[in-house]
Amino acid sequence: MNNDYNNPAFKKLLQKLQEESWQLELLISGFAIFGLFTAFEPISVSGQEAKNAEQVYKLIICIVGLISCGILIFNLLLHVLLRGLWIGALGLRYVSGDIDYEKLNYSNKFTKYLKKRVGSFDKYIATLENYCSIIFAISFLLIFYVLALTFTIIVIALIGNYIIDNDSLPSWVSNGVGIPLMIFFVFGALFTFFDFVTQGLLKKKNWVSKLYFPIYWVFSFVTLSFLYRPIIYNFLDNKFGRRLSFLLTPLFILLFVATSFRYNSSNYFGKNLNSNSYILNNDHYEDLLDEKLENIDNVMIQSKVISDPFVKVFVKYDDNIEDRMFYYNPGLKPKKDIRGVTSDIVIINDFDRKIRKDSLRKEYIKTFNSIYFVAIDSITYKSDFVVSKTKKGTLGFETYVGISSLSEGKHLLDLRRYRVEKDKDTTILRIERIPFWYYKN
Repeated sequence: MNNDYNNPAFKKLLQKLQEESWQLELLISGFAIFGLFTAFEPISVSGQEAKNAEQVYKLIICIVGLISCGILIFNLLLHVLLRGLWIGALGLRYVSGDIDYEKLNYSNKFTKYLKKRVGSFDKYIATLENYCSIIFAISFLLIFYVLALTFTIIVIALIGNYIIDNDSLPSWVSNGVGIPLMIFFVFGALFTFFDFVTQGLLKKKNWVSKLYFPIYWVFSFVTLSFLYRPIIYNFLDNKFGRRLSFLLTPLFILLFVATSFRYNSSNYFGKNLNSNSYILNNDHYEDLLDEKLENIDNVMIQSKVISDPFVKVFVKYDDNIEDRMFYYNPGLKPKKDIRGVTSDIVIINDFDRKIRKDSLRKEYIKTFNSIYFVAIDSITYKSDFVVSKTKKGTLGFETYVGISSLSEGKHLLDLRRYRVEKDKDTTILRIERIPFWYYKN
């Protein structure tokens, strides 16, 4: 097939394809809606797991995936609904033809009004066709808008974390290069968004366009707009497309606000409750956790009602714990912090480094046990935490505390730690309080 866009045969082929594109639109929409509904739950579960494990990069990918799924499901369902209405209108036109206002026998006032407002039935079918085609095209364009916003935020965050806040760089680099870059990208993002919302206002004035062009050129790569720019300009040169583009931003803001509403059943007890002496949070009990999500809330014990002569205490790991280890034991702080995304590929197997790492791990656990401890009913119990992982792979610290001497009934378990104040005084801070009931077999 000759795909020279100037060739009349190619233009004729395009004309034929666009006339028959509604069949492909419905086929793609049907498969896409089924696939999106199927994928939504696994992505949600993966995002919750990433949140629980504090895997920021995976969480960002899942959030972008969920937003993209939501946008596509909404738009494609709307497309299928309107396309079905369009097919129904075509079938009705075959049976009934155009609207005959004279046969309706309405008064002159209503006849004139309906002819002006409703008009021809063919016009109605053409309008439906325009809506269906544009909604289908813009559905996938919106995903690129989401990616553009995501990449812009990521670039700004990378500049802040790896240039401005990077202690290993000289101050003249972190401040002299990082701050101007941050200013450029922040204001550049605002100007680009303003130009997008106003449909190219900054490109219309000669002197403004010269100042805006460098920003436009840089952000065309950051936002990947060079991939979908022809579609945008094809929308903007059409009156109907411009009107729809104007509605996009307020429409999705309205949808975002609408999804934020929830029903409060009490003035005092809402959805998120922290465990204490009179409130139970199921996220603290292993046998009540959702098997898919494993949404542990900092500290976990095996059950609300315990008949074993011991209580299992699991403390979920987070970056703050490791930073705290470095504060209390500076010798644990590595020269290069490798937390974050890393590769499993090992170029050189350094045996001496492995031995040193094992010794530092023991020191790490020793430091943890010197800071964190368990108390039940305000009485401190001897605990010996070790590193552990749950069935779903959540990293943490685990210990077992004997409770055979406790009386039967309700008890309060506290996870506590030492904290050094600014005046160098050491205080005890309660991290979490979990109620449980102990009944012997």
